[in-house]
Amino acid sequence: MKKVLFNKKIMICIIFILCICIYIWKISENQISIAVDIKENSIYSDTLEEKIKQTNEKVAYLTFDDGPNPKATPKILKILKKENIKATFFVIGKNVEQYPEIVKQEYEEGHYIANHGYSHNNKILYKSDDSFKKEIKKTDEAISQAIGEKEYSAKIFRFPNGFMSKSNKKQKEHAVELLKQMDYTYIDWNCLNNDSMRKYNSSQLVSNLKKSIGNKEVLIILMHDTKDVSDSSEALENSIKYLKLKGYKFKNFYDE
Repeated sequence: MKKVLFNKKIMICIIFILCICIYIWKISENQISIAVDIKENSIYSDTLEEKIKQTNEKVAYLTFDDGPNPKATPKILKILKKENIKATFFVIGKNVEQYPEIVKQEYEEGHYIANHGYSHNNKILYKSDDSFKKEIKKTDEAISQAIGEKEYSAKIFRFPNGFMSKSNKKQKEHAVELLKQMDYTYIDWNCLNNDSMRKYNSSQLVSNLKKSIGNKEVLIILMHDTKDVSDSSEALENSIKYLKLKGYKFKNFYDE
């Protein structure tokens, strides 16, 4: 009898622990994928805050991270040109050096070329103040070389994984001061289609975006012009169609 009771206690404990693990996993998953409200100060530098919020219309900023990529970026550019939309590309410096002709096309077609660091490697990015600044400068130099414009400065930086994520929080808070010294601002996003979370098809990506948008008046939309996990280029046309039906006007950060 005692043995049976003992086994039951063990089973209850195991089930309880499993429930706790599932709960923590769900919370963690939501923290990764949930989009913050535009009112959160952590989403962008103070210098961009008022410019973005001072609007009486519904505005959508399409932003694409981690490119350029020879398979995804040209498809995205073709769609944006067809829809007459100017987006913002947060480029990785080493990718710019590899595919300069794509960045040149982005620039010549009126898209904003913003800075996402040279390596997209946090160990290198936050190694020291000099290392952080070098990541920014090397990316700007790569962009300059690609577009044929001397001393180009993107002026806007997006932290790998975003400023609002909990990883490297203290380093990022310090890095904000370094960005100010370089006359830079930073920006995250307040809605997304989760294309970097796991494999989704195009209809699922659009559905994810719709849920993330909610009732927000101003959207800073995170997508990726890569095909590393999900392919946002396959969902872009339908995403734009939905945003237009909802009355959003499209801008990029040159407008600011």
